[in-house]
Amino acid sequence: MSVKTYSRPDLVAQRALWKAEGKKVVFTNGCYDILHPGHVRLLEAARSLGDVLILALNTDDSVQRLKGLSRPILHEDTRAEIASSLEAVDAVTFFDEDTPRELIAAVLPDFLVKGADWSHFIAGREEVEAAGGKVMALPLEPGYSTTNLVQQILDRHQ
Repeated sequence: MSVKTYSRPDLVAQRALWKAEGKKVVFTNGCYDILHPGHVRLLEAARSLGDVLILALNTDDSVQRLKGLSRPILHEDTRAEIASSLEAVDAVTFFDEDTPRELIAAVLPDFLVKGADWSHFIAGREEVEAAGGKVMALPLEPGYSTTNLVQQILDRHQ
């Protein structure tokens, strides 16, 4: 399957096709600002749950609202290009809202996955579970954090 960046309407239409084909769709989201092994391993674990993995990336504006004006480090188009190159990722889309709840409600994946650091709040949980889907918080890879990587870089250059 070739990787493609989808608009929201195109992704919803593609989701309907995947459902008609009997494919299990997994959805996860995040900033994915500086891709690191923790991201890659989480995406691989998420992809192993189904046939298709959708990665929804926060837009640059959304990242700034969450992380501050110094983020993102990489522009959203660059983040999408990098994420799309990963074998585990089948589809990339963006969301500009503070949470992907509306997007998740429109896509209604079979599995909604987040890292365990978000187990206290997984946007879209109610919608996915009401539709018969499963919500999972997967363990994080110890020692990897974009915020910590950025801080290490800054510390080395001070």
